[in-house]
Amino acid sequence: MDRNRWIAVGLISLGIIMLFGRWFGFFTIVALLLMLAGVLQIREGRVKKGYILLAVGAVLLLLEHLMLIIGISLISLGIFYGKSKRAHTTTGYVQKQNFMSNFDWDRAPWVMRSLSVWHVLGEADIDLSLALPEERQTVLMFHGLLGDLDVIVPDYYGVEVEASILFGSIHMDERKETGVLNRLRYQSPNYETSEYKVKLIVSYLGGDLNIRMT
Repeated sequence: MDRNRWIAVGLISLGIIMLFGRWFGFFTIVALLLMLAGVLQIREGRVKKGYILLAVGAVLLLLEHLMLIIGISLISLGIFYGKSKRAHTTTGYVQKQNFMSNFDWDRAPWVMRSLSVWHVLGEADIDLSLALPEERQTVLMFHGLLGDLDVIVPDYYGVEVEASILFGSIHMDERKETGVLNRLRYQSPNYETSEYKVKLIVSYLGGDLNIRMT
């Protein structure tokens, strides 16, 4: 994690504590630190250890603020159902809801079909050069509380991106948004003429999205 990102994380954390300080006890701070450490471990390749830290932090956070988290999760899930129905023009898509999700679509060929996923904690590594698309236009939607997505897009795909991350960062080639209220809308120049199109919809309260065009 570079210096600017650490500064951003520190400022965001300080702001949250100032806004919601009366709800922050010792266990809350420990839980958030454990979850941050878990995310860093996953990004460094130590997936098993990272998810253990995330799980422990999430349990502590749930025990400390159960009703608040349940309320936020229900609101997020309700928004997900509404957005999922609007995002997909056909009924032939997969819809999943999980507490934790992990998609490793960057190691071997994989079948790409339209998908909507909601999770409390999620991580996905997606390489479209390994994808075997089932349809000419695919919609991939990731929605939830905390997420970390890395996406590789080869130049023969037409791609459209709609991304919104309240706390975190969005990085796409030279574009980089870090901090609070990060948004990205993008359509590749070859979108209309490409044989295969992918629409990526991402929405998280906190997380990181990294898109690399090749």
